[in-house]
Amino acid sequence: MHRDEGDVGPDGHIHMDGITKIEGHGSIDIRIRDRRVKYVKLSITESKRFYTQALIGKPALSLPLMTSRVCGTCSIAHLTCCAAAVESAVGYRPSDQTRLLRELSLYGMMIRDHAMHLYLFCLPDIFGKDSVLDFDDSQNEIIKKAFEVKGAGNNLSKVVGGRAIHETYAEVGKFSHVPERDAVRKLIGELKGARQHALEFVDIFYNSTFRLERDTDFVSLLTSDYSFMGGSIVDSKGASIPEERYWDYVDKVVIPYSEATGYRFEGREFMVGALARMNLNRDKICSSTMADVQGYMSAFPSKNIFHNNLAQAIEVVHCIDRSIELLESNEFREESNEPVVIKPGEGVGMLEAPRGTLYYMLSINKQRRIEYGRIIVPTQQNQITMEKAIGQLVEQNVDLPKDRMVFEIEKLVRAYDPCMSCASHFLKVRWS
Repeated sequence: MHRDEGDVGPDGHIHMDGITKIEGHGSIDIRIRDRRVKYVKLSITESKRFYTQALIGKPALSLPLMTSRVCGTCSIAHLTCCAAAVESAVGYRPSDQTRLLRELSLYGMMIRDHAMHLYLFCLPDIFGKDSVLDFDDSQNEIIKKAFEVKGAGNNLSKVVGGRAIHETYAEVGKFSHVPERDAVRKLIGELKGARQHALEFVDIFYNSTFRLERDTDFVSLLTSDYSFMGGSIVDSKGASIPEERYWDYVDKVVIPYSEATGYRFEGREFMVGALARMNLNRDKICSSTMADVQGYMSAFPSKNIFHNNLAQAIEVVHCIDRSIELLESNEFREESNEPVVIKPGEGVGMLEAPRGTLYYMLSINKQRRIEYGRIIVPTQQNQITMEKAIGQLVEQNVDLPKDRMVFEIEKLVRAYDPCMSCASHFLKVRWS
């Protein structure tokens, strides 16, 4: 068989270095022998940030505002999860209205974060474009719709939390400001306008032909209303555990060639994120959403990693519908909350961030400061299964030309939506 010089070949070494336009840095090293992948090394090569060490000695009451800086994209998730861990440690239960506002702020974050990932980073792959900047005049309307959906998510977070990123109203135990009626009324109209656009994007991602099936374990919170908070941890193998015991079920894995620590769940590789949530929670989505996406739900449960994109697209509609429902049925009033009394204790906070399950465990000492803490972010939990998926993809497509192989790997990495995926072409490739 004639093989072009640009083919990968049955024996080769693929090195993809310098992943740019991401939160951090990464590279991929792949060795192929006799058409089989001998190893894949997915290296997250950002400098160590030591934020779990930075927690120590910080005042517990102000800690959530600090930890929100762990991630600009998911700042609301970190703030909310950290606040929940502090409240758990001191035995404080926030009011129903505070929990409702937290739910709404998470919906806003989900809408804007999913919209950015799906519509600006993944959509060009489906249309065969390098980026949205290469869309022609006939496709300008779809980009306009994308920004309208994302803008609705931004404004939901602003109305509820004060800002779309690093919200200012949320605190341990309360919100310092509640949504104003006129702002809520305007926001409801904006969300209703964005809803139809979001449904159109569901159809686009449902009809995508991208496919890579993986026999992996899926893990997520199981909630009663797909609200991304509360409930218990479940997996596709049948486990069901309370969130405070999550640390007992995950195994920390030191990856010698990566700056990021990986994790296994009960000794197995696993996947968190929208696909896991949809596989395990799909019957809990909003009824008004289900009425319009019923035809797309036949895709789940799914082992196709690219269905993570479809699951995110459906979640956008769910978040819009649920937000409209909550905003229309609730009046928000300033509350006189009981003060949060900081005392020694240990507590856990868990929620579903856009990319998957986020875990905080904090211990508070007698000085009302943090004694020690643990944080597990979604990308760490997906690192091992993502690495194995890359190997599977390469082995199944070993005869592809080099540039096509790189593109397929990029698409797969994007489908996991890790924090190291922020542009259409983000890999610098060196072949040897």
